[in-house]
Amino acid sequence: MFASAPLPGGSELRLIEPTDATAIAAALTANREYLAPWEPARPDVYFTAAWWSEEIARSRRAVNAGTMLPLVIARDREIFGRFTLGGITRGAFQSAGLGYWVAQESAGHGLASAAVAAIVDGATFDLGLHRIEASTLLHNGASQRVLEKAGFVKIGMAPQYLSIADRWQDHLLFQRLLH
Repeated sequence: MFASAPLPGGSELRLIEPTDATAIAAALTANREYLAPWEPARPDVYFTAAWWSEEIARSRRAVNAGTMLPLVIARDREIFGRFTLGGITRGAFQSAGLGYWVAQESAGHGLASAAVAAIVDGATFDLGLHRIEASTLLHNGASQRVLEKAGFVKIGMAPQYLSIADRWQDHLLFQRLLH
């Protein structure tokens, strides 16, 4: 299991908790416009504590099943980002996908880079994974730099890979081999 990791500015990367629903909804609401170009189109209910209470319960079941590691960047009870190691697959694959967002006020301060580095360590030593994959929009240079700092390498481009901002968009694919 992933242990919490200290991050710059007195924050920490830790497993999502049931009590985080209100703080996540508040962070997403405050950053709705900032995140919109980088995220799938979201219904209004996505920005509510009620929706996040249910999502956290689903996520915690996935943690227990060993298929997901849902993390947040938090300081006190405030949330500054969400990182998910999802689709954890065992057997011959030993792989997972990484997705994340960081609040606008925290962008560019090293939090994402520190969090991804901690996740790579946890995936290697705590989870015993072989590989992590991630993708970014072609024009998301900041996220590409975060991944490259953590040792991810570009492995290709996937046309119309994900529906982001309500349209199918091309993505650069990255991976980090851990063993």
